[in-house]
Amino acid sequence: MSRHILQCDSQPDSWKPLTLRLVWMVCSFIAAVFGSAARGGDNWPEFRGPSGDGHADAVGLPIHWSKTENVKWKSAIHDKGWSSPVIWGKQIWMTTATVDGKKLFVICVDRDSGKIVHDIKLFDVAKPGYCIPTNSYASPTAVVEAGRVYVHFGSYGTACLDAETGKTLWSRRDLPCDHWRAPGSSPILFGDMLFVNFDGFDLQYVVALDKDTGETRWKRSRNIDYGTDNGDLKKAFCTPRVIKLDGKAQLISPSAVATIAYEPATGQELWKVYHGGMNAAARPLFGDGLVFLTTGDAGAPIAGGWHRLLAIRPDGQGDVTKSHIAWTHDKAVPARSSFLLDGDLLFMVSDNGIASCLEAKTGGEIWQKRLGGAYFASPILAEGRIYFFDDEGTAHVMEAGREAKVLARNRLDAGCMASPAVAGKALFVRTKTHLYRIEQ
Repeated sequence: MSRHILQCDSQPDSWKPLTLRLVWMVCSFIAAVFGSAARGGDNWPEFRGPSGDGHADAVGLPIHWSKTENVKWKSAIHDKGWSSPVIWGKQIWMTTATVDGKKLFVICVDRDSGKIVHDIKLFDVAKPGYCIPTNSYASPTAVVEAGRVYVHFGSYGTACLDAETGKTLWSRRDLPCDHWRAPGSSPILFGDMLFVNFDGFDLQYVVALDKDTGETRWKRSRNIDYGTDNGDLKKAFCTPRVIKLDGKAQLISPSAVATIAYEPATGQELWKVYHGGMNAAARPLFGDGLVFLTTGDAGAPIAGGWHRLLAIRPDGQGDVTKSHIAWTHDKAVPARSSFLLDGDLLFMVSDNGIASCLEAKTGGEIWQKRLGGAYFASPILAEGRIYFFDDEGTAHVMEAGREAKVLARNRLDAGCMASPAVAGKALFVRTKTHLYRIEQ
C-alpha cells in the first residue's frame, strides 16, 4: 500500500485525484472488513450476549436444522446444569453439577472441534440445599473476558479462573444465602467490578466484588418492604443490568416485590419501584428512555397483577412507584424467560408458549401467536429473526415484525433450559444433555 502511494507522486497531476480516490476506497474496504470482524461477533461474553439483551450481530445464522442437518458438532455435557454457554475467541465456557449438588464443575469446550478442553471440579458441597426439578445447582451463567472466566454457583461459591490454564485465581465461599430452590442469578462485569444478586429465602442483598482480587467493594441489603415474613415470597433469580442515562451509570437490579437502581461505584440507592411478584428471572432491558421489567410470579400480598411487564422512566429519585411507571401489561408475560426489544417493538414468549409483540412506547398488543411447549430459555434476535427454544427440543424461528410469521420449526433430541449463544455464523445451543454447534 505504501509503495503504491509513493508512486502517485511520479504520475501526472491529472491522475492524482483518481489514484488517491482509489487508495481511499481500498483503505475504506479493508477497514470495513477488519472493523466488522473486530466488533465482537466472535464473542458472547455473558448471559444474553455482548449487550446483555439477546441481540446478535451475526450474519448467516441457519434458519433450518434437525438432529443431523446443519449440526457441525455436538458434545455431551455431563451431569446437570442450566447455565448458558459464554464464548471468548475459541473457548466456550459453562458450568454443571451433579444432580445432588455435591460436586460443582466448570467446563471449557473448543469452539472449532467441540472437544472438552477443561473439565474442572471447582467446589465440593457437603450439604446442598433443596433444588426443584426445573432448576439446577449450576444455573447461573458465567461471564468471560480476555484471559479470565468468572463462574458463580450462588452461595455455594464464586470464582475467577485463568482461561488458558483453568487455574483458580480467587474464590469466595463466604457469601451466604438460602436459595430455597437453588440459585439462578448470573454475575455481570462492569469496569473493574463483578456484580451479583443474592435474593434468597433468608437474606436479600447485592454485592460488588473486585474482579482482580475477589474482595468485596460494597454490599447492600435490599431496602424493600416485602409486606410479608414468608421468605418464599422474597426470592428472585434476576441478573442485573447496567444502563447509562445522561452519561451516568445505573445498576438496575430486580428483586422480589421491587426493583432498585444503584450507583455502581458505591452501591448508593438511586431509585426504587414497587411492582409485586416473586421469583423474577428476566434480565431488564433499556431503550428509548424506558427500563422494561417483568415481575415473575405474582405472589406477595402487595402484588398487583399476574406476571406483569412494566416500563419505568429511570430518571427519578427515591420511591418512584407513583410517578415513573409509564405503562404495565398483564397478558401472557413470561415469569422465566427474558424478552427482546427491537426498535419500537417488544417480543416475548410466555411460560406456556404464547409469543407476543407489543408497542414498546405504550405496551399495546400488536399480535399473539401460540407456539406451544414450555419455555425457560431466553430468545435471541439476529438479522430480523427471533429464535425461541422450548424445554422439549423444539425451536421456532419467527420474523421480528408487526405480523406473527413463523419461518421454521426445528427439533433436537433434548430441550433447552439454557439460553443459546452466537459466535460467527453459528448458534451454540445447550440442551439438557449436549452442546450443539448449529451452522450452515
